[in-house]
Amino acid sequence: METKFPAGFLWGGAIAANQAEGAWREGGKGPATVDMIPHGKDRLAVKLGQQKRFSWRDDEFYPSHEAIDFYHRYKEDIALMAEMGFTVFRTSIAWSRLYPQGDELTPNEAGIAFYRELFSECKKYHIEPLVTLCHFDMPMHLVKEYGAWRSRKTIDFFTRYARTCFEAFDGLVKYWLTFNEINILLHSPFSGAGLVFEEHEDPQQVKYQAAHHELIASALATKIAHEINPQNQVGCMLAGGNFYPYSCKPEDVWAALEKDRENLFFIDVQARGAYPAWTRRMFREQGIAIETLPGDDDILKHTVDFVSFSYYASRCASAEMNNGNTSAANVVKSLKNPWVEASEWGWGIDPLGLRITMNMMYDRYQKPLFLVENGLGAKDEPDASGNIHDDYRISYLREHIRALAEAIDDGIPVIGYTSWGCIDLVSASTGEMSKRYGFIYVDRDDQGKGTLARRRKKSFWWYKKVIASNGADLD
Repeated sequence: METKFPAGFLWGGAIAANQAEGAWREGGKGPATVDMIPHGKDRLAVKLGQQKRFSWRDDEFYPSHEAIDFYHRYKEDIALMAEMGFTVFRTSIAWSRLYPQGDELTPNEAGIAFYRELFSECKKYHIEPLVTLCHFDMPMHLVKEYGAWRSRKTIDFFTRYARTCFEAFDGLVKYWLTFNEINILLHSPFSGAGLVFEEHEDPQQVKYQAAHHELIASALATKIAHEINPQNQVGCMLAGGNFYPYSCKPEDVWAALEKDRENLFFIDVQARGAYPAWTRRMFREQGIAIETLPGDDDILKHTVDFVSFSYYASRCASAEMNNGNTSAANVVKSLKNPWVEASEWGWGIDPLGLRITMNMMYDRYQKPLFLVENGLGAKDEPDASGNIHDDYRISYLREHIRALAEAIDDGIPVIGYTSWGCIDLVSASTGEMSKRYGFIYVDRDDQGKGTLARRRKKSFWWYKKVIASNGADLD
């Protein structure tokens, strides 16, 4: 089979600092929002900003505190990624490793040294780091002292942090993302933006005001990155997946359009440089009044170089959607689509939906795309010999890579592909280790027990072959 992937296409995998590093108080790191999110029954309420957690409890388990100990084991893990043939590795910087409180004037040198060593290790194997500045974590001090992203002051703290990263890692990192799945702020406000709601507050007002601050911060960070090194490539990042109308009833079609607009709002601003026209009516009807400063419109004109996104599943919407008939499997609510199979966690498996999403986004933004998360969460059970035969994962990835190839053949420029959780890590949604995505198995369970030993799964060897053939050999 002739490959449809261009020469120089970047193949690799993705993790996040807060789901992999652990070492939550080592090297001068300060506590972050994710370090307050427990495993178990209260997890969702904390993530949604409904339950205030400004400190940790002795009677709860916090998966981020140790995670998979990537902080101490990154050399071993990157060697395994190099063995697969990775040419790109997506990870994030823990903001509170560089600025433990978030509002300091100077960074923590031990944090800078760690990431410099990490990125240098990638370069040793000719792996390009793709680095997210803010991936579902921020210093807890900023939450307690300033109210997180509801405060305009957080823009200054973030841009100082971003400048530190661009300067400290210049020459090691050229691909940057500002905020991971920025649209998740609307659905999981504490994990997305450090927001905890008070009884008297209108959550929509708070969320969209915080969104404005994040969008200004993202635009300023993009401007700074280009000033420090014009070769820097900065992207935004969307939790992707189109909404299908549940039927051809016009009201269902309109409901799906509105859901897509809500999802794409952030990317519209980051890629086009202005608020979309429809937001004026939406803000008016919902009683939302965004506080802005003169010059904000000009700042937003600093648009990203490319659009990155995650894709796990498509979604369904109807005019009759409510809390009683939507799936609880994901924070982005969806009706169950009878035409697609679902994963163990209720996420619809829809490879064609990836091609649909990519065509929609390129039509809309006319910027290169980068698929930076895609994968199947599943329970992997080693056999008697300790081998993991994850053919279900290979099947999922094969069909999605084929859909990606079709999108490229449609004429869409795509920079690369990083499958999510290339090494097993803590699930952001559930806090489980048993919801595994990786090519590399990590011996750890949902209660934090295990040796942390790494083991190659069957998919490890399959993905190695895919990369070696530049996507031509998917069998």
